[in-house]
Amino acid sequence: MPRLLASALQLRRDPCILKLPPYLSLLCILVGVAWLFLLPLDQYSRKTYISENALLPGQVHTYFSGSDQNVFRAYKHEVNELAGKSNAEINDKLEPIIKGLGVKTARQNFTYRAAGHVCAGENLYAILQAPRGDATEAIVLVAAWKNVRDEINKNGIPLALTLLRYFKRWSLWSKDIILLITPDSIAGPQAWVDAYHDAHDPSRVSSLPLKSGLLQGAISIDYAQERRFESVHIVYDGINGQLPNLDLINSVVNIASGQMGIGVALQEMWRHDNGYPDRLRTMLRGMLKQGLGLASGAHSSFIPYHVDAVTLRPFGEGWQDEMAMGRVIEGSFRSLNNLLEHLHQSFFFYLLMQRERFVSIGTYLPSAMLVAANFTIMAIALWVKSGQPTEGEPPATAKTEPSSSKAPPPATAERDLFLPLGVVTLVQSLSIIPLYLFNHTPESTLTPLFFTFALLNTLLPPALSRVLATLPRRPISEHQCNLIKSFSLLLLGMFLSTLATLNFSLALITGLLASPLTFIPPCKTTGGKIAATVLLNAISPTTVLLVAAAYWGTDVTSVLREAAVAWHVCGTYSPVVVWCVWWPAWVAGGVVVFGGRRKEKVKTT
Repeated sequence: MPRLLASALQLRRDPCILKLPPYLSLLCILVGVAWLFLLPLDQYSRKTYISENALLPGQVHTYFSGSDQNVFRAYKHEVNELAGKSNAEINDKLEPIIKGLGVKTARQNFTYRAAGHVCAGENLYAILQAPRGDATEAIVLVAAWKNVRDEINKNGIPLALTLLRYFKRWSLWSKDIILLITPDSIAGPQAWVDAYHDAHDPSRVSSLPLKSGLLQGAISIDYAQERRFESVHIVYDGINGQLPNLDLINSVVNIASGQMGIGVALQEMWRHDNGYPDRLRTMLRGMLKQGLGLASGAHSSFIPYHVDAVTLRPFGEGWQDEMAMGRVIEGSFRSLNNLLEHLHQSFFFYLLMQRERFVSIGTYLPSAMLVAANFTIMAIALWVKSGQPTEGEPPATAKTEPSSSKAPPPATAERDLFLPLGVVTLVQSLSIIPLYLFNHTPESTLTPLFFTFALLNTLLPPALSRVLATLPRRPISEHQCNLIKSFSLLLLGMFLSTLATLNFSLALITGLLASPLTFIPPCKTTGGKIAATVLLNAISPTTVLLVAAAYWGTDVTSVLREAAVAWHVCGTYSPVVVWCVWWPAWVAGGVVVFGGRRKEKVKTT
């Protein structure tokens, strides 16, 4: 055993071994990316299936048609007259109509403040009590007055009213049905679902005067187009990348395509040939939306409360009318009505690449874990390197007996941890500043604030490095630079590994954007520092934000405003990952680049 231990210690100092970690880190990144591109293949993906047999999707005959179309037209005439009215005037008109159906109604006020704007409104909802139930479970039908694209839900509101009237005539319901009409698709549903679960702030959101039982599911209608449609787009992305139970999506697909003969699309892939390119494109689009963590519809606010929900949005030009859409919703509600317990048997972590093809978490998680592991590997390597004596310094070996033939143990440098730990702690503490500023600044000053911060952000690493180099007693050394980078990469790898189990896409995107930090070394020449500065600023969070805004065809103010609204209203934690995980690692990497000025003789033991 002593010989094995001595051999291991000697191997630790082998120059060949010490050169391996950068290549291992690069290999982890390449394998992680290659793994991602293998997922759309048939050998790695699986066909979807219904795990909960009680759902029985598409097994019942739907009766929503005929005379209900005349009712729909009457309601649509009433809704069209409300265009341009205020939220209160709209509710004043719709509430008597709903009360006339013989159901209880109530209202709820809410007020959110974000980016200098006030998001205020009033929700209107009604509860249809189940003839065969005891008010312990409920299903929600959501119809927002305006969708996420700020379009009036001209057909969605009348269709929701018609369906509520239709549901009232049937005695087969074992769960209450709640109709929720909100002024928008973000703040309104969030306020209502928060208050329903008593998780709201009374100063911003009013309590609900009426409640039912446990919410088993929710279907949101986004039907803004006037013409007949061809297919249905299922929007399922939730806040912070959370997803509904896969059984709900499979049930809607089964009902729409299998029973009604209506096409189904995902992730705005209007045409899908089930080939590798379309599968990959659908998966990457889903990952991008999941990574952003923003609300994609009125359904998104329900998912954090373990209420499975989707938004149905017709698209295209075809021969399907409002009654076909109503039958899809009726079939979905009747499937949810069959549930004996909450949806739990199918998957909550998955990547969809086609309406009948998916990848589960056990298959795609290694991709993000490998990318996160590259930071940990390099952090350990830098820790070992920081314990090596500086070149030219004769190692002090341990005293041995003259008669002993054993090799002396290798020398180890004494690590000075105070300064590296202080730098990493300081940088992590500074991350609170951009997180607070960009989430609490009025929209009118977001643009000048952002560009001012971008300029200061460019100057921060060299300035901080300069301050550390001019410390009066113990200026920063190369060993301390290695420790700063080691601690920073260790934190980054730890954060991303944990995040990958919650939001795989956000962890993978952040890891890939931050991966150059693994390979940028301290620079001792002016040319090297200039090249490193250009590379650092090209991968900085501010630069990536500008490029992303240009790619989406918008300005940086709109991106920051939407992020601030998501932070205050929905509790999106993507800004925390950007400013408190990625940005500190970037700053620490910049300090290391400019900190490679001199070598210092270190004590060895």
